[in-house]
Amino acid sequence: MTIKVMLVDDHLIVRQGLRQVLGDADDLAVVADAADGVQALQRARQLMDAADGPGLDVVMLDIAMPGRDGLEVLKQLKAEYPKLAVLMLSTYPDKQFAVRCLRAGASGYLNKSADPDEMVMALRKAAAGGIYLTASVAEALATSLSEVRDQPAHETLSRREHQVFLLLAEGRSVGQIAELLSLSPNTVSTYRARILDKTGTRNDVELALYAVRQQLVSIV
Repeated sequence: MTIKVMLVDDHLIVRQGLRQVLGDADDLAVVADAADGVQALQRARQLMDAADGPGLDVVMLDIAMPGRDGLEVLKQLKAEYPKLAVLMLSTYPDKQFAVRCLRAGASGYLNKSADPDEMVMALRKAAAGGIYLTASVAEALATSLSEVRDQPAHETLSRREHQVFLLLAEGRSVGQIAELLSLSPNTVSTYRARILDKTGTRNDVELALYAVRQQLVSIV
């Protein structure tokens, strides 16, 4: 079975080079390419939603692109097509982005300087539903998991989630928080759901008690 691949990189010479590398593998076929995130999403949808689809098995996606960056495109692709494999390509060190990409649903993370045979192997594994990890990425992932285990739950919150968390713990309503932060109530409700999930609490009362135990707010 031929593995259908889409290449996404803002440099034409990189896309041409990848086409040449992958063209030497009999079981791989580059069916599309894109120069930015918007094009990538459009072409992925065309291939995945075609009447005789899916016409796409793996996306090779650059992280650094103009407009919508690769991480954002990865999250959108996985939201729309959870079974579509996405293999990230980057010139950045593995420790800088690899773990974030894997957590967002990537099937692997490769440096653009990787050996062509390794790229082909990674594509085959991703297309088969696996996750391709280099030794350095596996080490970064293990380190990240160890750090998360040692972290209090609230330290895993994003900056905005932390803002909403503290306001909820102070007894503010969703509407009040929306007004204070210039957000829509629906957006605040989404943040609230994420915060409850990350802190392992079930409602605002438990969340407030958690904040008190962690000495983040004081009892009035």
